[in-house]
Amino acid sequence: MPGLYLHIPFCKQACHYCDFHFSTTLKNKDELLTALKLEIGLRRSYLENKALDTIYFGGGTPSLLEGIEIREIMAEIRDNFEITRSAEITLEANPDDLTNEKLMALHQAGINRLSIGIQSFSEEDLKFMNRAHSVEQALQCVKDAQRIGINNISIDLIYGVQTLDDDQWKKNLDIAFSLGVQHLSCYSLTIEPRTALAKMIKEKKVAELEDEKSVRQFEMLMDKAADAGFEHYEISNFAKPGFYSRHNTSYWKAEPYLGIGPSAHSYDRTSRQWNVSNNHEYIRKLMVGAIPAEKEVLSDENKFNEFILTNLRTSWGVDAEKLKNEFGAEASMTFLAIANFQIQDGLMEKSGNIFRLTRKGKFYADRIAADFFSEMED
Repeated sequence: MPGLYLHIPFCKQACHYCDFHFSTTLKNKDELLTALKLEIGLRRSYLENKALDTIYFGGGTPSLLEGIEIREIMAEIRDNFEITRSAEITLEANPDDLTNEKLMALHQAGINRLSIGIQSFSEEDLKFMNRAHSVEQALQCVKDAQRIGINNISIDLIYGVQTLDDDQWKKNLDIAFSLGVQHLSCYSLTIEPRTALAKMIKEKKVAELEDEKSVRQFEMLMDKAADAGFEHYEISNFAKPGFYSRHNTSYWKAEPYLGIGPSAHSYDRTSRQWNVSNNHEYIRKLMVGAIPAEKEVLSDENKFNEFILTNLRTSWGVDAEKLKNEFGAEASMTFLAIANFQIQDGLMEKSGNIFRLTRKGKFYADRIAADFFSEMED
């Protein structure tokens, strides 16, 4: 089933590690939301009139919006798309935005799943990452959301951070599981170009990342999540049974989706589109009725690469029979030949027609996928 993604490009402040498209000023918020609603109308036929099964407010920080603004966007979506009765409607949020009043407004607007950017339960880590919230706010917002009836909650945590030792990481995980949330997204800190963190490392104001620590903390994560009854269904994602992120799962299973807002991406199985990553240009184009997107028609190599990359990252793995049906016998033979080497190295395992990463292989998912890419490109 198709999904709708909405990029809300506003943040209170810039996290040191973030390279997503956002603005720390809200002065053109009204104009941008007007443009976003115009784009919803202009793109109504992109998903071929199929009902939406997921809606995802991402960013940026969508929780900066007022409840009435979320309701107005949802009304525009309903005017242009059919939404399934059981649709998953997620909003990314920061703890400092989630007051009782805001939570009630979001719930009333139709939000039935929250993805909360907690990142750490250590004040030292939060300060290092330049997060705007406190540990107390992180703990309280989860409890408040549960109390008003939002019973599908995901929290984000980051490991490998320079200020995060193993004891604190264990504590972060213990606290997360004790909160009774249904989903956990955990990411190894990466150094992205043109971020404040990259600059600080270059200027030797902070230490480089330690690969050994990231690997060690990932191992701790997998062990503790399994002990807590969470299924490791994608490299960075863990969920209680029945609570996989339906929106992100649709990405990994190559379901079509429409992206609305500056920098948002769309996919229809044959092509990919991406909107301009500039708020003023985004607004300007939509005010004259133009869709602010570029388009790339996907080649067979593109499709093969994405099939391998997305499926290898998941617990359902690569189905060799499906790969053969979609990409032909030659591509299948190439995949099997490389996969056999990965199996010998202990990085992949085979069960029937399904090839999955082993526990060891999960540490090297991108590198393993790249081995298949290079063979196809040759």
